[in-house]
Amino acid sequence: MNSSIKKNLLFSGVGGQGILLISELTARAAIHAGFDVKKTEVHGAAQRGGSVVSHVRFSQKVYSPLSKVGDVDILLSLEKLEGLRWAHYVKDGGIILLNNEERSPQPMTEKKVEYPQNIEEFLSSKRYNVQTIDAISIASEMGNYRAANTILLGAMASHTEIADEHWLAVMKENLNPKILELNLKAFERGKELTYSSV
Repeated sequence: MNSSIKKNLLFSGVGGQGILLISELTARAAIHAGFDVKKTEVHGAAQRGGSVVSHVRFSQKVYSPLSKVGDVDILLSLEKLEGLRWAHYVKDGGIILLNNEERSPQPMTEKKVEYPQNIEEFLSSKRYNVQTIDAISIASEMGNYRAANTILLGAMASHTEIADEHWLAVMKENLNPKILELNLKAFERGKELTYSSV
């Protein structure tokens, strides 16, 4: 373990996308690699479709599970609007990995709300390194759209400085054997999608 490594990660999405699973796998991979890890999660509406966010921080020593605004190294968002909602937590030059999925928020009133347009362009115009990945389509081509979260996890893993052996060990320990092979392939596919300029 490199004692100078310190990472603040933020995961966002909506209920049912598997945010809590991939944030848990990340925390366990960091522990497996010998880091001190703190993790917390916040659920919005207590049903599928509600906002979900999870903070994962790892270093030689971590005191708080929550990252401060402007202090996140990588934001992984499984839904574009949730990525926009949490982008202000990302530091200057930080990375935003954005799934190309739009889910309209649950309406609180009868008034129709339009989904914001050009989210990627807006975020790219700021101080962030943004990569949009069509993870649902890629996962569907691989045989199961539910592996979209693991594709994004693979894309993020390349930037965490956690060696592959730790990720693979944790997935083998924690994923159902029925879906393990698919998720290992999805993880590798995500790593291939990460471009070098991020």
